[in-house]
Amino acid sequence: MDIIEYTMEELIDPTGIIQGKRYEFLLDVEVEEDDELYSEAGTQIRLLIGNEGEGPFIINYYIIDKKDERYIELALEEEEEQELLSFCKEKIELEG
Repeated sequence: MDIIEYTMEELIDPTGIIQGKRYEFLLDVEVEEDDELYSEAGTQIRLLIGNEGEGPFIINYYIIDKKDERYIELALEEEEEQELLSFCKEKIELEG
């Protein structure tokens, strides 16, 4: 899986209830044709990242088929999750 484009946005909690910071990442990814995540139109992963205490962590993610923007109900492999989390950590530190 290769990340070919991304956007990152800090989510602001106007109530002040949520501790730490929250970010939304939209990652356009390229996957092999034989991968379950493959879509001819492209695949996007929406990641919600929390950052508090011991550092960034994945809150949740959604895999999206860009053809019709529908969710693909599959889970990433643990190594893929770690790869995406490392990418997000790096970007959060750069914005820091």
